[in-house]
Amino acid sequence: MSISIDQLAGGGASERIQRELNKIAENVLDPNTKPDAVRKLTIEISIKPNDARQLGDAEINVKSSLAPAKGLPSAFVFDYDNEGNAVMQELRMSKDRNQTAVDDNGDIVDGTGAPLGKVVNMSPFR
Repeated sequence: MSISIDQLAGGGASERIQRELNKIAENVLDPNTKPDAVRKLTIEISIKPNDARQLGDAEINVKSSLAPAKGLPSAFVFDYDNEGNAVMQELRMSKDRNQTAVDDNGDIVDGTGAPLGKVVNMSPFR
């Protein structure tokens, strides 16, 4: 018996293997994934013989298991509002000029520390 992967399903199995290997290569090179995560290629051939056991319908599936995107770091602060309800808000500390923050004096500043001028209180915190 000699069955070649390259000949299965008229070459379609080989094409799907190559397509999934390309997905793996893209995933490995994606800086948003863990570099050391394991990627997998699975080739599944299902064969269902007929009652006479002389013919079997087959289905070939090829799939890849890729590394998920890395989580994005963030932080939250928790407090109670003036009515006693629990509230939370993302704590945003960034060097991005467009990112606002509260400095040590309680003034709202941009990501570089420059004051923003008059800003309406955007926080539900007391």
